[in-house]
Amino acid sequence: MTKGSALIIGVGPGLGLALAEAFARDGHPVALFGRDAARLAKYASELTAEGRTARAYSVDAADPEGLEAALTRAADEVGSPDVLVYNAALMSPDTPTELDAREFAHTLAVNVTGAVVAAQTVLPLLRDGRGSMLFTGGGLALDPSPEYTSLSVGKASLRAYVQSLHKQQGSDVHVTTVTVGGFIGGDNRRFSPEKLAEAYLNLHQQPQDQWQAELLYT
Repeated sequence: MTKGSALIIGVGPGLGLALAEAFARDGHPVALFGRDAARLAKYASELTAEGRTARAYSVDAADPEGLEAALTRAADEVGSPDVLVYNAALMSPDTPTELDAREFAHTLAVNVTGAVVAAQTVLPLLRDGRGSMLFTGGGLALDPSPEYTSLSVGKASLRAYVQSLHKQQGSDVHVTTVTVGGFIGGDNRRFSPEKLAEAYLNLHQQPQDQWQAELLYT
């Protein structure tokens, strides 16, 4: 049976690319979303050279109208989605007493609002009204850092949103946040982008009776 597409938002050289590769090699046409058009085109070309179906879409996750349009276009061009992965985030250091209001609002637009826009756009596009919606969370949602205040607030807000969406969708759509409790790409092999991407793919393939609102990845 032909698989639906995987729409992956926030594709860079780490986890985003590993996610695109994992879902593509599992047989899903993949749509890669990010701000760097040249880099995305290179990744899509490399996957296409492997015999996969991949297309690149340059978009800023902080632009609601642009993100909605890009997701809708991708669903038309690579097929109705089985999977949405929201992996976009801004990770600039800041403190509670030195936050810049404009920068804080922009960070939340990427880390939280973009996820909401993506979910609301993709839900009605899912093939047969079913599929997976996976969101990259972080340990800062559980243990906030005074050095990364806006990221901590964003991950906590994202976690709350995803858990609310999980409860609303029930048995129709598998909605999960992957709360990554470690440094991606460090010395610990468990936190390599490729190993993490396997966890996302496993979540998508998970039997319905094992669905959960959160995977605490430690």
